[in-house]
Amino acid sequence: MTSQTIDTTGSGDKAPVTPSDRSPSSGLRGHPWFTLITVAVGVMMVALDGTIVAIANPAIQKDLKASFADVQWITNGYFLALAVSLITAGKLGDRFGHRQTFLIGVTGFAAASGAIGLSSSIAAVVTFRVFQGLFGALLMPAALGLLRATFPAEKLNMAIGIWGMVIGASTAGGPILGGVLVEHVNWQSVFFINVPVGALALVLGLLILRDHRAENAPRSFDILGIALLSGAMFCLVWALIKAPTWGWGDGKTWTFIAASLIGFVLFSFWETKVREPLIPLNLFRSIPLSAGVVLMVLMAIAFMGGLFFVTFYLQNVHGMSPIDAGLHLLPLTGMMIVGSPLAGAMITKLGPRIPLAGGMAATAIAMYGMSTLKVDTGSGLMAVWFALLGLGLAPVMVGATEVIVGNAPMELSGVAGGLQQAAMQIGGSLGTAVLGAVMASKVDSDLPANWKDAGLPQLTPAQLDQASEAVQVGVAPVAKGTPEAIAAKIADVAHDSFISGMSLASLVACGVAVVAVFVALLTKRGENAEAGAGAAHI
Repeated sequence: MTSQTIDTTGSGDKAPVTPSDRSPSSGLRGHPWFTLITVAVGVMMVALDGTIVAIANPAIQKDLKASFADVQWITNGYFLALAVSLITAGKLGDRFGHRQTFLIGVTGFAAASGAIGLSSSIAAVVTFRVFQGLFGALLMPAALGLLRATFPAEKLNMAIGIWGMVIGASTAGGPILGGVLVEHVNWQSVFFINVPVGALALVLGLLILRDHRAENAPRSFDILGIALLSGAMFCLVWALIKAPTWGWGDGKTWTFIAASLIGFVLFSFWETKVREPLIPLNLFRSIPLSAGVVLMVLMAIAFMGGLFFVTFYLQNVHGMSPIDAGLHLLPLTGMMIVGSPLAGAMITKLGPRIPLAGGMAATAIAMYGMSTLKVDTGSGLMAVWFALLGLGLAPVMVGATEVIVGNAPMELSGVAGGLQQAAMQIGGSLGTAVLGAVMASKVDSDLPANWKDAGLPQLTPAQLDQASEAVQVGVAPVAKGTPEAIAAKIADVAHDSFISGMSLASLVACGVAVVAVFVALLTKRGENAEAGAGAAHI
């Protein structure tokens, strides 16, 4: 078993500390469970903002007289900044301490949120959304680094389980809270709500968080590595964001993908030459850690991609309000809330391999079940598949995080946390882009025949393209003044075509989840997890 050293005298002399030497923190400062509460409050803001804003976008568009492309950037700007900055932000935490980066992250995120609420132009909203993403990137890996350093190995999985529960509940609860605020207050309230939450996280952080820094924490910055990785990540995420608009066969899409690949190759080469690399490539010699990163990507493809279409299914096919749609997703949220701490306890007892493989198997079954949803499927059957999806995701959110962070050295816990979050963000983007392409292709294929079989008037190629775009999100392309009987036929055709596309996309997500089952078998408990609670207190 390896040992660490900490300064016990304040003079610079080091005394060895092994995991058995740990003693629990007394009082508020550095208390593990109070630390968990503090980071959970901060993480909740970032996770909530990933989905809550989607409900506010129509109101923002109307109030600020923005174009559809402008409104897309409210989401894309946030996501780009978050995804590109996560690993670098994790490195900042490793270098300067996770307490400091967490406090800066929550303060900046809350301030940017308040600035958005005060904005009177779409350009200002997008600009401050980018700042939200940058500060959110500081916050997320720091939260994991603090948990890793504070909790002893035997309780780390339970802590990560609760952390994952907060993320899952906030992500799934965003549409419900957003619907209530937009409907009963205004769109600005969606952002203003982060100000008191951020202030609470800041006060708790100042009172409770204790800085933990590994003895051999990095002392320099790999500036070129940061630039190469950020550029490569930007090109990849940009290609995924723009692919639905440009098309997967468009030269611009593949130019950015190629630039991304070149950037990653150059980054990998440079990391072998620099004295203190941003990401030491020997980190990936750990098969469990590499498997954990791949597993997070695959899980996010299946989860985020599948959930993307479910919201359109509930609102546009079943005609639910945003609040009702969010309520119908409560079985998913509820099972993640219940399942995450239970998964943490199970992983502590059995190790991650069986719970992770079982979780992805349950996710695969849930996605297959969602492929069978019809226009008239009842709420009860939907709830079964949503609950099974939440139950399957819970051990993966917890276990894959523990595998990645626990198999990394303590001095790279921030980078490992950034890897975990970046993998999830890229997976979500891939899921939306790839499954969106599957949906679009299926709708383009089925809609003309379905339209003709219904005896509807023939459409010109331009009209067919417009109709297809509407149908891809479950909207019936009914023009004003259309007779009621014809409008009903158009709605039937649109919804049937949407269902066929969603069914195929869900089957693809099911296949991704099946692959993830086998990846999960390569994972094992973090070899370095015990190093965490022995970290030096700064």
